[in-house]
Amino acid sequence: MSTSEHDLTERPREETTTERPGGTHPVNVGHLVMGVAFVGLVVVWGLVRSETVHLRDAGWILGLPWLAAGAAGLLATALRHRGAADQGSSGTMHGWQ
Repeated sequence: MSTSEHDLTERPREETTTERPGGTHPVNVGHLVMGVAFVGLVVVWGLVRSETVHLRDAGWILGLPWLAAGAAGLLATALRHRGAADQGSSGTMHGWQ
């Protein structure tokens, strides 16, 4: 085999994948919060529209989607930072994560 033929042969590529432990991806907390708020508002709208809930009697129900969204955001943030501490990360954030 000549050297020119040897140069044209394929060489195996090195694996450059970086797998995360557990096979999960980072959660975008902003998307999570707005998604929970949206779903909650749709549920409230459905309850009011079907006349299951009357706003005169239960106006407090409009605040529940925002409370649920805030709780989901706090929980996601706490779990993300706890996971970073378990892995020995310095806790610094690089851009929007």
